[in-house]
Parts: sequence; structure tokens; C-alpha cells
Amino acid sequence: MRNFTAKALLSLACLGSFALAQAQIEYAEHKGVPAGDNFKEIYRDTITYQGPTTVLVETQIQDNSPVVLENNFKKNWFVFATFGYHTLLTEQSKLGNFAYTLSPDVSIGVGKWFTPGVGAKIEFERSSSRGFTRNPNSIYGDGYPVYNPDGSFAYQRMKTNWWDLSISGILNLSRLIRGYEGVDNKKLMNQFMLALGVGMVHHMGFGKVEYSDNELSFHAELQYSRFFTPAKAWSLDFKARGLFYQTNHDLQSSGMGAHNGSKVDVNLGIAIGATYYLGGKRYRGWAKTPTTIYQTDYRERDVLVIREREGAAPTHGVAEQGTMTFYVFYPNNYSGRNDAPVIADADVNTIDYLAGGLYTQKKYADTDAAAARLEAGRSLNGLATEDIPTELAENLTFGLDVPRGYEMSNTTPLSLSLAPADMEAFEEKEGFFYAPIYDGRHTWQYRIDDATQGQTLLSDANYAESTSFGLNAHSGLDILRENFEVGNDELVSFADVYAAVNGNEGYISQFTDPATVARIKDILNNGTITLIMTEGMATSQDNYTGANANQVGIERNSALSENRAESVLKWLQQNPNLQGVLTESYITGGNNSINTVTDKSTRGLDAKLNRGVKVKIHYVK
Repeated sequence: MRNFTAKALLSLACLGSFALAQAQIEYAEHKGVPAGDNFKEIYRDTITYQGPTTVLVETQIQDNSPVVLENNFKKNWFVFATFGYHTLLTEQSKLGNFAYTLSPDVSIGVGKWFTPGVGAKIEFERSSSRGFTRNPNSIYGDGYPVYNPDGSFAYQRMKTNWWDLSISGILNLSRLIRGYEGVDNKKLMNQFMLALGVGMVHHMGFGKVEYSDNELSFHAELQYSRFFTPAKAWSLDFKARGLFYQTNHDLQSSGMGAHNGSKVDVNLGIAIGATYYLGGKRYRGWAKTPTTIYQTDYRERDVLVIREREGAAPTHGVAEQGTMTFYVFYPNNYSGRNDAPVIADADVNTIDYLAGGLYTQKKYADTDAAAARLEAGRSLNGLATEDIPTELAENLTFGLDVPRGYEMSNTTPLSLSLAPADMEAFEEKEGFFYAPIYDGRHTWQYRIDDATQGQTLLSDANYAESTSFGLNAHSGLDILRENFEVGNDELVSFADVYAAVNGNEGYISQFTDPATVARIKDILNNGTITLIMTEGMATSQDNYTGANANQVGIERNSALSENRAESVLKWLQQNPNLQGVLTESYITGGNNSINTVTDKSTRGLDAKLNRGVKVKIHYVK
């Protein structure tokens, strides 16, 4: 990260020097001095920020590097205990009965996860190993030799008591393959882990101190962990593991009193145990690591030097410069972190859901089972649900009188009726029953992030969207002007931008202004976009009352703020005219502060206005 920051600052410094030289050329051109056939006018795009003097800024990486998750030293520690059985495998294992080679073992340990997929542990194991040896003088023999039919010595049984201390690296295979599921999440309740390590085994010598032996050991372990609650505070573990020794564990003598090192001896076994993850929820999660965090004052910063498009003739004048601002508003506890475009292959696209999505964008997987329960007057809770893939809003018709999209209509909210008659009428036309999100206690009637399902709201009414102000539509711009400082920016609506990017047809067209859509398309197609600034917004509304409630609330809402901004930015960057553009993203108010909302309702205007993303697109044309 630091290398990237240094390179970025060096690049900006070089760019500034280049701009100064080009500005001198431009000045000469205006004074009548020829600048040559390759002359291109240079414009400096200066941003005037209307908010606080200092804001916290997160600079985005443009090379699609993976997001890094990390924690501090105090977080994600765990302790564990294990009991199992193993067999000693040596070159002499087949000399006697297999049952004799079995021994119990116990171990305890402590570990830490550095990222969701990578960790380490220290383990102490105490056990014994039993087998057979052809050495009649083995210090670990039982003194009862077995003879061949001809009377010659065959072998004797042996047993060694030992302890082992090891350190291992751990890979959480489930999270490395499927990604980190988040705090208090029902996903990845079953996890597979691989541990590889090195240690030291000490043979205890049965009191024969002069023969006690220390050896290098190698460890390999495949672990299956079953979690039973979304908090994942503890797990039941099943392990298959091997302990490999540097020399022959059976101390087979070469005849000269030395160890025979021609083969490696192995303790191979299975075990069951438990792991407890220390601390509360705030000690078991990870936070996104920003690319670079720094403080800046937008009122004093020249952001970017813009070169005129290739092939365009010098204008010898001042190009049109401007800032187009729009807001994208989200339902409570939703940011799209589990949906596209953040998750590339997800059925539900966050932005399409806000523009023309239905209810929770879920349906009951078994239509017949849902119909039978409705007919019998029984609850549908517990029936399996699945996502309904979103469609582009311009492809949707307005055939059904059913609300679609969040804060599009200023009269009909997103939530639908759960009355059996209404659900059955919908199913007759569409062929499926729409479904709420039920977390075992509450019924959410709009889409939420997986990580927020277990959170409790202040009132049951907050689980439904019963009001709408049209904040995402063109008709809602007057409300935005009354509540936000937009200065000289061109204020447009999310619906206008969506229609300009995708098409102003079908369902979305009733929430847009054609002239505004045409203006946005002209800027995108014929202008040069110099900077995209995204500001994630979240409210202070959080009902957590446990330890460190204030910090937990900030962490939750900061995550919503960042993920909302990420969803919008990834959607914008799919447009060819916005790819490769410099971007800056930050949390509203700076220093992880959250907009204070005193209204206990998540459906009020104050709450809705502070739950979204502010986007500023700077351009020259």
C-alpha cells in the first residue's frame, strides 16, 4: 500500500510539472507564438469543495486489485483443545498387532487470524507412541522379546512418551475460495482449514535422562469446523493430522548405537476438539484496508490536468467546465455488498434493484408449498427462498400496478402487501410468490445485506417501507435542493443518470426528465470526465446496546457508507466513458463520523436523506 501511495504521489508531481510546461506553451499560443502541429490545449480542472475544511479521503486503486482485510493485534485470537488417537507408522509397523500401535493424544493451543483466510497457531501436544523394533537393546523396548521359530530374536514391542511444541500456518480454504462472509453472518457455517507447521518433539526417556531425545517435527492437518451460530464464537472441530519425525521414532539402531535415519516415522491420526474465538463481535471481524488515507482541503487543491481529445483542433478558448451531482438513496441496512456489481456473478444487481427492483427481490422456491400454506392460513416462514434476477429498468413494462424500485415513486413504497389475497393475485399474473427476508425473529420487507439480518430495529414498523418521497426520481430534486448544498453544480437525479447510461425507455422513463437525460448523455459521450467523487452516507440510527455500543454503531454504519459508495462506483465504471477516470471516495463528515438522525423511524425523510451516496462527476467539454 505504501509503495502504491508513493508511486501515486510521484506521478502527480510529474503530472504537475508537465502541466506547468504545457501552460507556458498555451500562453505562448495566445500571444501569437506558433506552438507546432502537435499542440494540444491544456486545461486545469479546479474543484471547489462545499463541505468541511478537512475531510477523510479514500483513494481508489484503478487496477482492480483485491480488497485487503486486516485487523489489529488484539482482534481474532482463538484458543482450542483437541483429543484424538493416532497410529505410529514405521518400517517395523507390520511386525505385530495393529491395535498395539494406537495411542491417545491431547493438545491445547492458541492462535490468531491475520486475515479471514490466513492465520497461525501455537500448539502443545502430549502423548505416547507404541510400535515394534528389531533392536533387542532399544531403550524403549518392553523387555519381552518375540523369537522366530528357529529361536532367533524377531522383535520386541516399544513405547515412547513424548511432548511436542509446534507453530503452524493456517489457511481457511473456505474463505479463500468463497470470500469473507462478514460479522454475524449465516454463511460459511461449515469451514475447511489446512495447517502446516514445524515443531520440536521431546522423548521423555522413562527416567533415563541420558537417553532423552529432541527431534525436529513437521505437522500437517486438515480440519473441518462446524459453527452453530452466526456469531461464530465457537466451533466443533474434526481433524485428520500427521506428525512427521526427523529421525526414526522407534530409535532403530544401526549397530553402532546411532539412530537409523533412512526413513521418517509418522504419527497418523484423527481427532475431535473445540475452538473458542475470544472477545465479542467487535473482536472477531475484519475491516477493509483503504488504499491510502490522507487529509486534504478541496478548496485549495488543483485536481487534474486535462488534455484535449486526440484529433480535436485547438479552441484557443476556455473549455466548458462543470460538475454534475446526483444522489443514490438506499433502503435501511442495504448497501449491495452481497450483490452485483460488487459481486460480479450475483443474480441481483444493486443499482438495477434501486431503479426497478421488486420488494426484496426474492421469491419462494417452492410455489406449490407456498400456495398450500396460504390456503391453509399457515405462516410461510421457514420455506426456502431464492433471489429473483434483476432486469434493466428500461426493459420493464408498467403492466402490473406494483411498486418497483426504491424511492422512485413519490406515492407507492417498495414494500408489498403480505395479505394472502394480494400474494395470490400477484402469483396468478407472474407465476411466483414474492418473499420477505425472515431472520428467525423479524420479517424484512425490503432487501438488506446478509451481515445485517440479525440486527434488531426499534419498532416492527421499521421492517417495512411504508413511505416514499421519490428521492431517486427527477421529481425529488426539489427536496434535495431544500436539504443539500449543491452550489453551482448541475443537480440531476439517479433516475436521470440511470436512463442516460442504460436507456430512457419502459419503467424508468416515468421517473426521468428527457431533456436532463439528453444533457447527461451529451456530457458522457462528448465531454471528458476528469474526476468521479463518491461520498458514502449513513445515519446514526443503530439499536445495539451491548458493550462499546457507540463504537459498534460507528463500525456498522461506516461499513454501510463505504459499501454503498463502492456499489455506485463499480456501476459507473462499467460505462466505457467512465473507465480509467481518477476516483476519490470518502465517508461523509470525515473521521468516520455518521450523520446524526434523531427520528426513531427509518422511514422518515431525515433518515432517508442520509442513507445513500453523493456522486460528483467533474468534466470538461
